Amino acid sequence: MARPILYVNACVRRESRTRRLAEALLKKLGAPYEEVRLEDIAFPAVDEAFLNRRDRLAAGEEADDGMLDLARQFARAEIIVIAAPYWDLSFPAALKQYLEQVNVVGITFRYSEEGVPVGLCRGKRLYYVTTAGGHYVPEAFGFGYVEALAQGYYGIRDVRKLEAVGLDIIGADVDGIMAAAEAAVAED
Repeated sequence: MARPILYVNACVRRESRTRRLAEALLKKLGAPYEEVRLEDIAFPAVDEAFLNRRDRLAAGEEADDGMLDLARQFARAEIIVIAAPYWDLSFPAALKQYLEQVNVVGITFRYSEEGVPVGLCRGKRLYYVTTAGGHYVPEAFGFGYVEALAQGYYGIRDVRKLEAVGLDIIGADVDGIMAAAEAAVAED
């Protein structure tokens, strides 16, 4: 049975602050959710053979073998919650690999006659939940990338970022920062 919320979990640490913030959001949303733990997926290499096979499957030229399951799951979710810690000016590589799996013509988007992407996703809202050790968090490389895909390809217009930053600065009040972030989740 499909769940209304898809939770894409890119957190790998047991004591992940990003996961803690995402779980506060999921609790607030109060609906059943389906979790995709990216650390549990052995993503295939995206090479020419992969792309050709995916294109054939998406076009219905071959029997579906599960390769497109992640894309279909993403496309039918009503709300998407992505939990991704801020690493090296971006997010974990597994999230990029996941996005390569769900970015499928004919499932999550199509092209108009003018060549412009048209979203095919059911979702109306995407939450991007992140935490960072410092304050230097350029949006373009993490949240901005996901926001551009959601709005420009998938048709998900309502994209929200929930964050807690400055967590690893010497002397930071980590509990206070996290409490403020969780309060912001409750108010969203």
